[in-house]
Amino acid sequence: MKKVYGSAAEALDGLLFDGMFIASGGFGLCGLPELLLQAIKDAGTKDLTFASNNAGVDDFGIGILLQTKQVKKMISSYVGENAEFMRQYLSGELELEFNPQGTLAERLRSGGCGIPGFYTKTGVGTVIADGKEHKDFPTGPGGEDETYILETGLFADLAVVKAWKADATGNLVFRKTARNFNPPAAMSGKICVVEVEEIVPTGSLDPDHIHLPGIYVHRIIQGDHEKRIEQRTVRSA
Repeated sequence: MKKVYGSAAEALDGLLFDGMFIASGGFGLCGLPELLLQAIKDAGTKDLTFASNNAGVDDFGIGILLQTKQVKKMISSYVGENAEFMRQYLSGELELEFNPQGTLAERLRSGGCGIPGFYTKTGVGTVIADGKEHKDFPTGPGGEDETYILETGLFADLAVVKAWKADATGNLVFRKTARNFNPPAAMSGKICVVEVEEIVPTGSLDPDHIHLPGIYVHRIIQGDHEKRIEQRTVRSA
């Protein structure tokens, strides 16, 4: 099965539709699938729901889709440095479902593993727990009951992620901090499209160094990436 495509637009051909649910990798500006997000913008697909830790900044990452009002809802942990994200949320133009970061990562991973739900203590007693099932389990230090809330797995129509290297079968290696939300986002998509810096010959990746097996990956592109720095801090000479 062919997995390597010539461009982001080609790799997304036939996959996009209005109202779809997309899981996107990245954290801040690190490991963003910038080429695929630009192609989604260019396609004009609208009423999108995104599961992503944050939305990049105003003119980069999912921020470019917020500017064009193509996003209906964000499932995120952090508004971050994106002023347009904040403005749309506070004005009621954008739906926002806040998730603790670990909960969001586990919801994505669970979707990829076919797990419809799981219990966690994170968020108990806060607005995060409002409207969710509560259940007690004997997990305290002395075996006493502690309260957990039920969180659901996320099953996305499409996952868009950024990796460092791939082979032609879709085995992926992420570089350092870019191995953030990308693996669980990739797992959660019914279809996963990946952009990478380098495609290497099949068999050249050490099996022990593969972070995500190709079984999760359907389409791959290679491209050039901007690699922005979100907050540059320097010392005087």
